[in-house]
Amino acid sequence: MDFITLLSYLLGAAVVAFIILCIAIYIISETYPKIQVYDSEKFFKNVSEGKEVEFPSITDQPTKSLSVIIPAYNEENRLPIMLEECMGYLEKRRENDVSFEYEVIIVDDGSRDKTTEVGLSYSKKYGSDKVRVLTLAKNRGKGGAVRLGMFRARGRLLLFADADGATTFSELNKVEASIKTLCKAEVRDISEALAVSCGSRAHLEEDSVATRSAFRTVLMYGFHFLVWLLAVRGVRDTQCGFKLITRRAARVLFNSLHVERWAFDVEMLFLAQSLGIPVDEVAVEWNEIEGTKMTPVLSWIEMGLDLFIIWLRYTLGAWRIKGDITTN
Repeated sequence: MDFITLLSYLLGAAVVAFIILCIAIYIISETYPKIQVYDSEKFFKNVSEGKEVEFPSITDQPTKSLSVIIPAYNEENRLPIMLEECMGYLEKRRENDVSFEYEVIIVDDGSRDKTTEVGLSYSKKYGSDKVRVLTLAKNRGKGGAVRLGMFRARGRLLLFADADGATTFSELNKVEASIKTLCKAEVRDISEALAVSCGSRAHLEEDSVATRSAFRTVLMYGFHFLVWLLAVRGVRDTQCGFKLITRRAARVLFNSLHVERWAFDVEMLFLAQSLGIPVDEVAVEWNEIEGTKMTPVLSWIEMGLDLFIIWLRYTLGAWRIKGDITTN
């Protein structure tokens, strides 16, 4: 068997294998996400009254200006630092603007440490109307935690922010100005507009490359290229954990979200662009914080595989967009 014949045979075998893979993926995929909610996840603890109270639903009318969703997994050490800055900013803003009403929802993603207890201490300090803790019955992953927090929020605008506090919280002003610009000509009630504003670290990339190994730099650029090729165009930093979303956009996007782990941001932005929802990217102040749960090389490889699966499943029609929530 000559080289050309062998090469043709191998290419044919690869094509057949890929077709079989596509058929298998199509068969085993859930067309729409099945969102499981345990009974305990429908309630939060009202510390002052010492009783369990049912969370509201994102399908209800908003009663707050802003909801801050903080996904947290084993964050008893880093969470207090983030919350001090977050609550300090929000309380000061409330003092200067009595019409500004906010809430913070800490989503304990099945932690094994005292993350819930830390959250409840802030609920006790500020009151359960301002700070609530949603303790998940089991670990869902960051995307799953953010989704369930969003579904329990009361805000017109919903921000999800990482528990490490890497993004300076006052940068909320920038993403808020961005989303208001996106929504200006759309609807009078911003909660019913469709828009996403992403905090971004892309402006810091040049400095970060100087401190990374060549291998990690290649992986980083490779991941960015895959994001651009397979999923999201026009957003340089899809992974920054500081994104502001209108209430209606949150209902639409998180109701269709399949990925519950690290790559959920990419799928969320892919869905937004597929539906024509305006997306903006805003440079924010960001600092490296010790204690990350991500292993850079392994996490990038995993997210690269997730990107391929996201692209393949939507291309095949194995995953479809569910749209807005009509019931809780």
